Amino acid sequence: MNTVKVIGAGLAGSEAAWQLAQRGVQVELIEMKPHKMTPAHHSEHFGELVCSNSLRGDRLENAVGLLKEELRRLSSLIISCADATRVEAGGCLAVDREGFAKLITEKVRSHPNITVTAREVTEVPEGPVIIATGPLTSDALSQAIGDYFGTGYLHFFDAAAPLVTAESIDMDLAWWQSRYDRGTPDYINCAMDREQYEAFIKELVAAEEAPVHGFEDKNVFEGCMPVEVMARRGFETLRYGPLKPVGLRDPKTGKEPYAVVQLRQDNAAKSVYNLVGFHTHLKFGEQKRVFSMIPALREAEFVRYGVMHQNTFLQSPKLLDKYYADRRDPLVAFAGQMTGVEGYVESAASGFLAAVAMAAKVQGRELPEFPRTTAIGALGLYISDESVEDFQPMNINFSIISPLEQRIRKKAEKNLAIANRSLAVIDELKARGV
Repeated sequence: MNTVKVIGAGLAGSEAAWQLAQRGVQVELIEMKPHKMTPAHHSEHFGELVCSNSLRGDRLENAVGLLKEELRRLSSLIISCADATRVEAGGCLAVDREGFAKLITEKVRSHPNITVTAREVTEVPEGPVIIATGPLTSDALSQAIGDYFGTGYLHFFDAAAPLVTAESIDMDLAWWQSRYDRGTPDYINCAMDREQYEAFIKELVAAEEAPVHGFEDKNVFEGCMPVEVMARRGFETLRYGPLKPVGLRDPKTGKEPYAVVQLRQDNAAKSVYNLVGFHTHLKFGEQKRVFSMIPALREAEFVRYGVMHQNTFLQSPKLLDKYYADRRDPLVAFAGQMTGVEGYVESAASGFLAAVAMAAKVQGRELPEFPRTTAIGALGLYISDESVEDFQPMNINFSIISPLEQRIRKKAEKNLAIANRSLAVIDELKARGV
């Protein structure tokens, strides 16, 4: 049996390597860290989270919650490691960033069917191979992939939020609560009145940005929009986005504040918190100056500032099939954000499906059929849909999953019915040994 090369040990690559190995396939996992690092990476561990530590909503009425449950039932490495390193975050699945990456690394390195090689790949190898080098693919390999397909990449920019120490947050001016009191009160809420919000917006809009080559507001992916870009869209924009006060009440007044900045636990020790939704590419000094205008963060100690980087992705509908494989050569596949799936869980799902399909190919078995009624299948069908005119990165959402035959008025009930239908299909696939 051929050894399958997996290039890149991020979420998609680690998931792909694991699923291949679990199916008895020999895997060479090639990762350029620590031989070569990108500006956004700080650790030599696999599956490093360079943006938020949240894998987003965990309820089945939420599309990403459904995707997580599908992967969980199919023995996903990424989801099992996330569950094992979970930290409190209300209705979201958030993880201890370092513990999560360490656990993925330990499991992958200890698998008898996986050999790890530390080097940079600069050419597209012959198959069987899954390329999962992510949005921060090295310049050399990025050029090689462009040459391989004979077409240009698309690109966009995303950003990571800053982190502050828990002990530096003024809890006399903040309180614990989850929005709408869902789950346990896991978020630290920092209120602003109208005057404070106005002053904050004024300085945020005027703050000096770090130079990012080729940056334009229109190239920013909406799901990772820098807070200063949102502020430029209008005075009230942030109050309807990351600073929305809806579902929160200040215990001192019993009323809904004018604006609220939420902080979410970033590590198991509860010593570090991230500013939810505060992706940014402001200069570090400007981040300290402007974000310290938030009353509860006036003395905040920043242990990491936000960073901005370019993400690159393929024109997948023209190039890839529903298994994330090259339409011309099914033994050359891609996975992760470079395919146009957006988000941690979506990246893991693409790695899962690419690997399950690749294992079937090299073992001479029938390819598994993940229909559009499942979130995993819907993502693969979205990125391979040749009718898409203006292809852009996509988070999982119910609009790309097959609708129900019957009409259900209430959105939550409808979404739950879609989720239950999907999970029944997943259970059937698992029973057949997918």
